[in-house]
Amino acid sequence: SVMDQNARLRKSSLRTPEELISYSTSETEKKERPLHVEQDSLLSTASGFENYRGFLQLGAILLVLSTFRVALDNLLRYGVLVNPVMWLGVFFDDPDRWPCTALILSLNVYIIGALLLQKGLVKGVVSDVATRWLSSVILASILIVPTCTVMVTAPNPFAAAFALALHTVSFLKLFSYMVVNSDLHRNRKQTDHEVNQKLEKQGKANNLVVYPENLNMKDIYYYMFAPTLCYELNFPRNVRIRKRYLMKRLIEVILLSSMLLALGQQWLVPTIQNSMQPFKEMDYSRTVERVLKLAIPNHFLWLMFFYVFFHSLLNLIGEVLRFADRGFYSDWWNAETIPEFWAEWNIPVHKWARRHVFKPMLQAGYSKLQAATLVFFVSAFFHEFLVSVPLRMLRAWAFVGMISQIPLAYATSKVLKGVLGNVVVWLSIILGQPVAVLMYFHDYYILHL
Repeated sequence: SVMDQNARLRKSSLRTPEELISYSTSETEKKERPLHVEQDSLLSTASGFENYRGFLQLGAILLVLSTFRVALDNLLRYGVLVNPVMWLGVFFDDPDRWPCTALILSLNVYIIGALLLQKGLVKGVVSDVATRWLSSVILASILIVPTCTVMVTAPNPFAAAFALALHTVSFLKLFSYMVVNSDLHRNRKQTDHEVNQKLEKQGKANNLVVYPENLNMKDIYYYMFAPTLCYELNFPRNVRIRKRYLMKRLIEVILLSSMLLALGQQWLVPTIQNSMQPFKEMDYSRTVERVLKLAIPNHFLWLMFFYVFFHSLLNLIGEVLRFADRGFYSDWWNAETIPEFWAEWNIPVHKWARRHVFKPMLQAGYSKLQAATLVFFVSAFFHEFLVSVPLRMLRAWAFVGMISQIPLAYATSKVLKGVLGNVVVWLSIILGQPVAVLMYFHDYYILHL
């Protein structure tokens, strides 16, 4: 019957215990991989594992928590120190004179003077030798006049620093403007008249500005406002202004600048003031502690300033002027050497120094080391100029700090490389600045307060 057949089939499918064990083992091997394989632990370098995103997020969380604790401690200890009225007083203090406002307006004299000088050179009114001498006079006046004005009138240091920063930028811009146009004039004189006419026609056919058609008010003032320090006849231009992008950058400039000033008043100023006593007494252990305490707010504000200036403000100006070259900075945070950092964190200055200092030195027969050393000396001079003159005292701490970058640059380039070099770069930024801040504030406090 059917039931008997099913019973016989069930009996025939039954296996002995030995058969069941071998059957189950073979089936498991088919379905599962081995539980143990040869491998290194993830934190071993031999493992090749590189995804530490979770630790990066943990570091960010700890940084936020520690910063919040410091901010809360600051509020509990000092209360609210932010005073927006004081910000306005920086520029409008002593309204009978307003020396810094007058200095800023006087920049138009140098700009127009440089333009008229180049026009006179083209028309033959001024010789090449006279042009070089008069150019030197204009450039020297841009630095000497504000220095004397600040020393005599003693304006607010912050307003003076802002005015001198604009004079420094104007000096670099007009230096490039006069050098480039003088070179164009020299090349034009050495080229046949027919060739010059042909080049001018080709340029106009391609909607390009040609020399000397660039010598006009519109061209020089566009260049003076453009976010670059190097002059060219034709800058890359965007087709239109992106309004949404423009509004984002404008909001960033307003909000972050206000936050920068507020945090400076609330966090940085009391920390500096509390550092004076151990600094006077030369209490080295407490001085080191003060430097480390100042390093955090100082570096935080420095990073914020970098974003506001190099990203928000320069992109805002570039968008208004449709200036298409927005390479204002590179990934300096990954720099493994000091020269790499200085080349990538401020590209407009790097381009100017390379074009007008480094390359001319090489063409004159000097070595790369000598050219690079001169670049550091020029940078050190302007750093000291922008600090000592507004404070009305010569201490050369900024100059020494910049010059000390030369041996450090050699060390990071030849000895300390890779991750260790990047650590040295960060430490030089984090610790070097608060030391200079304390030194200048200490000397200013003794002389003027």
